[in-house]
Amino acid sequence: MAQQNTRLGIWLMVFTTFVFAMQDGLSRHLASEYNTMMVVMVRYWFFAAFVMAVASRKAGGLRAAARSAFPWLQAFRGALLVVEINVMVLGFVFLGLVESHAVFAAYPLLIAALSGPVLGEHVGWRRWAAIGVGFVGVIIILQPSGGVFSPYAVIPLCAALMFALYGLLTRYVARADSAATSFFYTGVAGAVVATAIGVWFWEAMTMADWGWMGLLCLTGALGHYTLIKCYEVAEASAVQPFAYLQLVFASALGIVVFNETIRTNVAIGAALIVAAGLFTLWRARIKA
Repeated sequence: MAQQNTRLGIWLMVFTTFVFAMQDGLSRHLASEYNTMMVVMVRYWFFAAFVMAVASRKAGGLRAAARSAFPWLQAFRGALLVVEINVMVLGFVFLGLVESHAVFAAYPLLIAALSGPVLGEHVGWRRWAAIGVGFVGVIIILQPSGGVFSPYAVIPLCAALMFALYGLLTRYVARADSAATSFFYTGVAGAVVATAIGVWFWEAMTMADWGWMGLLCLTGALGHYTLIKCYEVAEASAVQPFAYLQLVFASALGIVVFNETIRTNVAIGAALIVAAGLFTLWRARIKA
């Protein structure tokens, strides 16, 4: 087992969020030129190859990684993540990186809210209050009565809900399966589903965009590798709050590269969501 090093874990999480934000920018560019489902499919081919390469180097190889107490649930997890990524990338195209990530930041609150009915965990009144504050932030961002509400704003909210369910199922299967097994099914089952969907939307790509696609695949593998290393050297509760930096990095990328702007209501709503999310993480750590 790796020696615990919280400082290194924090820096790895910061780097991981930066890499994933760059990945989101690349996804937005490619999905604005080509079909989203094809882009996700090619990305998953590389991801599955990376996952299988990692699994083959572990004790027992691919057979050990594929051994699961919940094979169908693991496969469903992988499929759910593929659909969530497709939906989120559509959000980048129609809504932009800034507002998509501002709404998506609510997923830890959704995990907290659903942990009771899905996992049977107890959620106290303090965390329920934080969840309520966070969803006030979502409403402020969406502005349903402000006259400028865009139906596209629902896209990242649906993605957040799917990612929250994916996170809860990951915690559920972890009761019997190792992290290596979950990682294997995420990549391999995900690639099968992504191919079944994306192969119908194949489009010819320019050489320049194949270069961007290659960079997208590399950032995906790099981000997942550094995330694995992060959780190997530090406790999840210590590094998870720094995952919110992806909102900061993605917003900066949206402003600098894609000429997006941050509306006042989005800034206020995002601040409420992040504050509520950090509080729920802190309460979870105290309870643990």
